[in-house]
Amino acid sequence: MPPIVEITSGRVRGGERPGSLAFLGIPFATPVRFQAPGPVQPWTGVRDATAYGPTAQRRPFGDVTTIPEPSIAGEQTLNVNVFTPSVDGRLPVLVWIHGGGYFAGSPASPWYDGRSFNRDGVVTVTLSYRLGFDGFGWIDGVPGNRGVLDQIAALRWVRENIAAFGGDPERVTIAGQSAGGGSVLTLMSSPLTAGLFHGAIAQSSALTDLRPDEAATTTSQLVAALGINVDDLGAVTEDQILDAQREVQKAGMPAGPAPIADIVASMRDGVTGLAFAPVVDGETVLSFPDAMSTGPHRATPLLLGTTADEFSFPSPPVDAAEVTELLLAAGASGTGIGRFLAGTAVLGPSFLRSAVLALGMVRVPAMRIVGSRAATAPTWTYDFRHRSGVSGAAVHCLEIPFVFDLLDAEGVTAVLGAEPPQRLADEVHADWVRFVTSGHLSWTDAAAEPAGAKVYADPAAYDPDAYHLEWELATAEI
Repeated sequence: MPPIVEITSGRVRGGERPGSLAFLGIPFATPVRFQAPGPVQPWTGVRDATAYGPTAQRRPFGDVTTIPEPSIAGEQTLNVNVFTPSVDGRLPVLVWIHGGGYFAGSPASPWYDGRSFNRDGVVTVTLSYRLGFDGFGWIDGVPGNRGVLDQIAALRWVRENIAAFGGDPERVTIAGQSAGGGSVLTLMSSPLTAGLFHGAIAQSSALTDLRPDEAATTTSQLVAALGINVDDLGAVTEDQILDAQREVQKAGMPAGPAPIADIVASMRDGVTGLAFAPVVDGETVLSFPDAMSTGPHRATPLLLGTTADEFSFPSPPVDAAEVTELLLAAGASGTGIGRFLAGTAVLGPSFLRSAVLALGMVRVPAMRIVGSRAATAPTWTYDFRHRSGVSGAAVHCLEIPFVFDLLDAEGVTAVLGAEPPQRLADEVHADWVRFVTSGHLSWTDAAAEPAGAKVYADPAAYDPDAYHLEWELATAEI
């Protein structure tokens, strides 16, 4: 008999799978256009929760994406999906926030199915949030950071309802990758999230520090593309905004590769060039990295890390001697640079520029987070170095099937190649389960060795100098 659960807005019926129950497409808030999320209208009877709900992603991100993330039509785009081994119990909870650059992505991906976490005694929740201009566009006089407010509303729903699904509201860990990882760090620093979660995992985090004036400039560009005044945005259709949003994003893309000197000069700033992202408004979103050590989650355990190659793609080669000179001037040592160049040499000289870009966008900012909070809270770092049998690189998103222990999911072999190492998935997944369950990990934390990390290769091992160069660049006084 399919299970029925009673929550604050009514009753829902989920579906049964071997060893797991799935409750899909449950509304947690109402997406009021250009406003903070509104309450859900309660329903009578039993609501079917056996299919994913509408997604905030209305169009796929390009023709080819690493992760299969479906777009599902419909108006009620703020939904959660709950995967649980049993509705009877009080198990730890993992809440997953998808990535996609804050303008794409979907919680309905088969890569985010919680069945393996359920097998190991963890209730899993995936959530949606408004994207692009709808979620992050800056409009004077209306609530900003609507996508972040959606995420907070989902966490409040978890606090109020997860016990009905066998979860423990006092043992909630939030996790996410890319923009989802950036969202995790944003939520950790937000004064609005006290008591909503108790652990955090940030994977390949998109760390941004967008200011209101910058976001307002993007809005001006969007309304100009629409040929309207900002006061008329409410009358514009969703498709028109999506078309204009794409124009703004294309206009903001550089015509060619950025000079390597510029990449190194901005290395500690994190991700730049995103048209839509959380905006530092001093209320919902605070500035990195200081808020990490002063906010409500300054003592919350954190696991963070990156993939070794992240945004690896061939581009016009740069001179290794020039890169060395620039990194030395930025505060790096010859030892750190030597380790970096040896690692990138595996991919070839045409990948050096993108490797330096990954340093600045993800890996050095991760060390800034470590430096801001390692003395105040337990913090562990990982470095995912297993290289794909298809691309030959440990690229962005590659760790996700290992985290969820879903090497058999749709689209995985196209990214990882045939027969990816199950024993590595066993180890990565077990570490995530251990962290969600206990808030602790077995390797040395960042307070003792800030550049150290567990390296996920085959086999996995701890390396006390995994982030040697990144730590030097993050802490250099220049």
